[in-house]
Amino acid sequence: MIVEVSHFLSLLATGLFFLVGSFALLTKPSAYISNLITRTYSHGFLFLIASFSIYVWLAITDNFSVQYIASHSNSQLPTFYKISSIWSAHEGSMFLWIVFLSLWGFIFNITIKNEQILKSNTIGIISLILVGFLLFLLITSNPFQTILPIAPLNGADINPVLQDPALAIHPPTLYLGYVGFVIPFACALSFLINGDPGIKWESLIQKWSVAAWIFLTIGITLGSWWAYYELGWGGYWFWDPVENVALMPWLAATAFIHSLSVSIKSSNLRIWTILLSISVFSLSLFGAFIVRSGIIDSVHSFANDPERGLYLLAFIGIIIVSSMSLFVAKLSIIKPSKTIKRFSKESFISINNIFFGALIFSVMLGVTYPLIYEFLFDQKISVGAPFYNAIFIPMVILACIFMFFSIDSKWSRSLNFHFFIAPISLSVISSIITTLLISYIFDTSNLAILISLFAGFIVVYRYVIEIMNSFFMKKYLNPFSAIAHFALGLLIISISFNSLLSSERALNIKINEFEEYKDLKIFFKDIKVLKNSNHDSIEATFVLENQKGRTFDLSPEKRRYFTRGQITTETAIFIMPLKDIYMTIGDQLDDGSWIVNIQINYLIRWIWFSAGLMAFAGMVLMFSKRNI
Repeated sequence: MIVEVSHFLSLLATGLFFLVGSFALLTKPSAYISNLITRTYSHGFLFLIASFSIYVWLAITDNFSVQYIASHSNSQLPTFYKISSIWSAHEGSMFLWIVFLSLWGFIFNITIKNEQILKSNTIGIISLILVGFLLFLLITSNPFQTILPIAPLNGADINPVLQDPALAIHPPTLYLGYVGFVIPFACALSFLINGDPGIKWESLIQKWSVAAWIFLTIGITLGSWWAYYELGWGGYWFWDPVENVALMPWLAATAFIHSLSVSIKSSNLRIWTILLSISVFSLSLFGAFIVRSGIIDSVHSFANDPERGLYLLAFIGIIIVSSMSLFVAKLSIIKPSKTIKRFSKESFISINNIFFGALIFSVMLGVTYPLIYEFLFDQKISVGAPFYNAIFIPMVILACIFMFFSIDSKWSRSLNFHFFIAPISLSVISSIITTLLISYIFDTSNLAILISLFAGFIVVYRYVIEIMNSFFMKKYLNPFSAIAHFALGLLIISISFNSLLSSERALNIKINEFEEYKDLKIFFKDIKVLKNSNHDSIEATFVLENQKGRTFDLSPEKRRYFTRGQITTETAIFIMPLKDIYMTIGDQLDDGSWIVNIQINYLIRWIWFSAGLMAFAGMVLMFSKRNI
C-alpha cells in the first residue's frame, strides 16, 4: 500500500537527520564533514517532503484505509478542504509542523555557504530537533495507521467550523512563524558552542528572524479574523489559552528583533539577544505542548491523551535545559565590554525588552495559574480579560511613551531632551486636543480608554510628522521602524475606539415585525430552510434601515451538518469603513419569536489592517539591502 511507502520515507528521513546531528556535533569540523552534512540534510528533507506529498495525495484521492484521513475527511469535500483536513487535527498538523521545520532548515542549508563557520552546527541542532519531533510523531501520534481489513466507504468529515478558507490558511502560516525561529535558536546555540565572541552571528540571522516574525504576525491576524466571523463571538481577541500561547512567542520575537538590531549596530545587548532567541523558540514549543497535551479545553486546541503530553514535556524540557545550561556556561564570552549610555537607542530598547518580558510573564501566569490551581485544589478557575487588561493597558501605554521619546535617540550616544522642539511638542499638543475632543464628542470619562487613545495618538502624530519631514526636508527616517511603530499606534487607537463605541443587544423578534436598536430599524422579513449537499440550514433575512434611509439585508444562518450532526452559527456582517453591523440568529422561543443578537463593532477592521501594516514593515525590511 502506498501509505507504507510514505511511512517508510519518514522513517528514512528520521535516520538521515540523526546522522546529520551526529556528524555535526560529534565529529571534528572539516570541509568534507561540512559537505557531508549539507548533502545528507538535503536528502533527509527530500525524503520527508516526498512522504508528506504522498500523504496529501492519499487525502485528495479519498484513501479511507488511512485511519486519520477516514476520521477527518470526506469524499464530498472540495479538494481544497481535503488537503486542509490534513492539519485539522493533531497527527496531521504535527506532520505539517515537522515538514515546515525541516523546510526552514533546508532553505538555510542551500542558501548559506559551507564556509560559514556556524552552518554545520546550526544544521546539526535543527536535525536533532527534527529527530525528536519525528519520533514523537511516529511513536505517539502515528498518522500512517491503517484500518484493516476493510476500509470505510466514506470518511467522518472535517469539523464544519474548519471548512473555511481563512482557517485552512491560518494554521500553516502560524506554524511557519513558530518553527521559523529554529534558525536564530540554532544559530545562537552554534555561536555559544563555537565560543568565539568575534563571530557576527546576529547579521547572519536577522532577515531569517524577520521572515518568521512576519509569518507569525499574519498567522495570528488570520486566526483573529476567522474567530470573528466564523465562531459568532463578535470580537477579535478573547484571551483564550491557545490565543495566548501564540501571543507569547510573538511578544518575545518582537523584543528579539529589536535587541538583534542593537547587537548588529553596537555589539551591545548580546546577552538579551541570545536569551530572547532561546525564549522565542522555547515559547513556540511550549505552545505546542499546551495545544497538544489535552491539559486545556479550547476551541483551538487538539485535546489528546496525557502520554503525548508527557513526551512533549520531556522533549521540550531537554531542549530548554540544554540550551539554558549552554547559555550560562558561555556567559563570559557574551558579556558586553562597554556600558550602555543613558538615553541612547540601546537604552530605550533595553527598557522595551523589560516591558516585553513583563508582558510575557503576565500571559504565562494567566495560562499556567488555572492549571496549577486545578492540580493542587481539584477546582477549575479561569483567568479572563480583566486580568490581562489590568496589566497590558498600563504596560503598553508606558511602552508607547518611551517609544515616542526614543525616536530622536542615537546609537551609542546620549540624548539631550528638548521638549519644545516642534515634532515632540506638536505631537503632544495635537494628541491632547484630539483626546479631549473625543471625550467631549462621545461623552466619556473612561480614563483607561482616554489614556490609551492619547498614547496611540502621540505615536501616530509623531510618525506622521517624521514621515512628512523625510519627504519635504529630506530628514533621515528608518522606513521599517516608522511603518511598524505607526501601525502600533493605529492598533492602539483602533482597539480603544472599539472598546469605547462598540455595543450589542439580544432581541426577541417575530417574522414581519420591527425592532429598533441605536439608529437602526430592524425588520424580520423572512426565514427559510435550505437544503445543501452536506448540510441543512435555517436562513433568516433581515432588512435594516439607518437614519439616512439607507437599507441593506443581512441573512444569518444556523446549519446542521449531516455527517457529524453538528450545529453551527453563521454570522451575517455588513461592512462599512468605520464599523461592522454584525448579526447572528439563535433559537426560536415558545411564542414564535427568534433570539437575534446584533452588534455594532467600530474600527474592528482597522485592528487587522494595523497588524497587516506591521507585517508589511517586515516585508519592506526583508527586501531591502540594509539592516534595521
